[in-house]
Amino acid sequence: MTVARRVRVSGLVQGVFFRAWTQQQAQRIGVNGWVRNCPDGSVEAHLEGSESAVQDITERMRKGPSDARVDEVHVRDAEFDGFTRFEVRH
Repeated sequence: MTVARRVRVSGLVQGVFFRAWTQQQAQRIGVNGWVRNCPDGSVEAHLEGSESAVQDITERMRKGPSDARVDEVHVRDAEFDGFTRFEVRH
């Protein structure tokens, strides 16, 4: 079953390659969608894929890359948009 989720990660997550790292993780496990920095210092991602793949990347985002410090992660269901790749948005 394909699912779509919106994830917002807060903490020290900008300026530590969080977006590029998320893109690499998504491509590695077959999740499509996007990731972007938000004005409040958080990072937001739209994730689409199998339930297990989306859950896998969400768990990875709870830890983040080595230089990040993740304080909070909020996950909610989202509308499926049919993305065919994963992109970093600016």
